[in-house]
Amino acid sequence: MPATAPVLRVGNASGFYGDRFDALRSMLTGGELDVLTGDYLAELTMLILGRDRLKDPSAGYARTFLRQLEDTLGLAHDKGVRIVTNAGGLHPAGLADAVRKLADRLGVPARVAHVEGDELAGHEGTLTAHAYLGGAGITACLRAGADIVVTGRVTDAALVTGPAAAHFGWDVTDPGDLDAFAGAVVAGHLLECGAQVTGGNYAFFADHDVRRPGFPLAEISADGSAVITKHPGTGGVVDVGTVTAQLLYETAGARYAGPDVTARLDTVRLRGQGPDRVAVSGTRGEPPPPTLKAGLTRIGGWRNEVVFVLTGLDVDAKAALVRGQVEDALAGRRPAGVRWELARTDHQDADTEEAASALLRLVVRDSDPEAVGRAVTGAAVELALASYPGFHVTAPPGKGSPYGVFEAVGVARGTVRHLAVLPDGERVRVPEPVDFLELADVAAPALPSPPPAGPTRRAPLGRVVGARSGDKGGDANLGVWARDDEAWRWLAHTLTTEALRTLLPETAGLRVERHVLPGLRALNFTLHGLLGEGAASAARFDPQAKALGEWLRSRHTDIPEVLL
Repeated sequence: MPATAPVLRVGNASGFYGDRFDALRSMLTGGELDVLTGDYLAELTMLILGRDRLKDPSAGYARTFLRQLEDTLGLAHDKGVRIVTNAGGLHPAGLADAVRKLADRLGVPARVAHVEGDELAGHEGTLTAHAYLGGAGITACLRAGADIVVTGRVTDAALVTGPAAAHFGWDVTDPGDLDAFAGAVVAGHLLECGAQVTGGNYAFFADHDVRRPGFPLAEISADGSAVITKHPGTGGVVDVGTVTAQLLYETAGARYAGPDVTARLDTVRLRGQGPDRVAVSGTRGEPPPPTLKAGLTRIGGWRNEVVFVLTGLDVDAKAALVRGQVEDALAGRRPAGVRWELARTDHQDADTEEAASALLRLVVRDSDPEAVGRAVTGAAVELALASYPGFHVTAPPGKGSPYGVFEAVGVARGTVRHLAVLPDGERVRVPEPVDFLELADVAAPALPSPPPAGPTRRAPLGRVVGARSGDKGGDANLGVWARDDEAWRWLAHTLTTEALRTLLPETAGLRVERHVLPGLRALNFTLHGLLGEGAASAARFDPQAKALGEWLRSRHTDIPEVLL
């Protein structure tokens, strides 16, 4: 990465642990790159790796990465592409050692470094406890000549800010570099989920061929601005809509805080630059908060699930009968959490039995495995010949399984020792920012003028707006955006928190925050507590709120005819 190169090309080949296996090779062969990143760590992944480590103390990293690298290490070396990944998970030193052994076996020269210090001590009762580190450790490793950098729990955007700072000479201790860092954070956030920014999971997917979207890359400039694109000839699409959708994903208000900088999302400007190219500019940065975010996971208890199939006539009566029978059976030892949900997937006068059937889902949770085990399975199985006509379940009930809980907390920066372990083994303490700023809401921006009154028609909200949603612990994030100024004028004045509660009755009783981002023609909602104890507890039908936005878009409301 010559320091004089005006643009740094950073690609991404993984958005989660289990993403497309051949993406690493595809990104290395599909076009020019300087750095290739891989994001393997979702909040749920830390819990999975924690359970792996309980069985084997040498485990705790994403083994998929090693298998991918076996096929591509020589290719990356020949092309001079550096690889940066958080696949180290709970054991970055272990993965770094495994990469060195792989390189020796393949006969490929590779200088491997890793970043550590994210694991926190003193959190009794947790399975994992890790601070979200910034990109400065990655920067130190690359400046020391590393070809491959392995990290544990860094922010997803750090996989991009670290290489960018190494390339352009930015310094986390220099307040003059805040805007550049903030721009790179935005670029990193856009790349982190892989194909989600190239047409995957996109509200207006029918407008494009997204059967096999390519993975993204960012062309980053010295001021932190970037162009989001993908390799020529790969599937999917990059346009202002796909970039807007990903920018709203799992964010909240105008301030997007990280360990190195707080990026102001209300300053971001997007502009199409031709086919599959979107320029991202204008991002302003502020000092980061004085504390670091940390993620704690623990075993929350035990859960079990039974899905009853209700076919044909009298579905509601059948559901009431079996629910009452099971509740009676559980009366002596009722689990702490019991949730019933009837999904009316049945069709009238259906031509297949499956299409004529509805699903009644029972989910139970308790701290005692016995309470969700035989007590529940027995209550269900014993009804096989003594309940509604056509009784059967989708799968034999099991004995229950443990579920996890994720919690985000703030920790003092002094409790974290951020270290870069360089290719020669030297351990270097990573510098910290020198200025900090407590997070606070920004002043509410001015709304556009309301649209003129006119005739309306009842139609799905998604006819005129896009949405994308996701999870942050027990909270759900729901971003909604308009594709033109007229639709934005209507959306900004129509989709209030009260209107959202009406459209999504499951939010009743929850605290709902609305953030307005006029520069993106977007609203970003945080629905506090919608997901209970988080995705790992799997208490909700859609535990990660992935389809929450599509539910909202399917809801009918009065829309101006001029927009339709």
